[in-house]
Amino acid sequence: MSSPLPNVGEILGRLLARVPEPEHPLFVAIAERMAAERYRGWAEVAPAQRDGLLACSERERGIARRVESLHDDAASRQQRIRAQVPELAEINESVFAGRPLDEQFAIQAQGERVGAGFWRSLAGSASEPARGTYLHCAELEEQNATALESLRRASGTE
Repeated sequence: MSSPLPNVGEILGRLLARVPEPEHPLFVAIAERMAAERYRGWAEVAPAQRDGLLACSERERGIARRVESLHDDAASRQQRIRAQVPELAEINESVFAGRPLDEQFAIQAQGERVGAGFWRSLAGSASEPARGTYLHCAELEEQNATALESLRRASGTE
């Protein structure tokens, strides 16, 4: 039997606490790009679900691009963020490592819902165009969560 699923919200909260608040959106954009890669990897090992997983990957990349476009010098700022949290990639991998694909989907769906809440929270205090961008990002996160939950239901593992 697998161990309990990790709490993505707690993990994200601990990591965000190490990054200055104005950099939080760019930190999460890094995580969105990591998720995009994860979806592409899943598409390779689950060819029957390839199209849906690639669509999720593209939504993740779109979130990252939209958020990065709101911030001057996003790339160098993200480089500094990666230096502040050098273990981010390792943590990202360890959350999913050794788990069956359906559990990985469940963890990622949880992460998508956490992400949607994060973007909505930012939208609440943002002005345009950031407000609209963050709300759109929340919608994309919800679409990915729904897609993953549908894949789990279709495989009978939910």
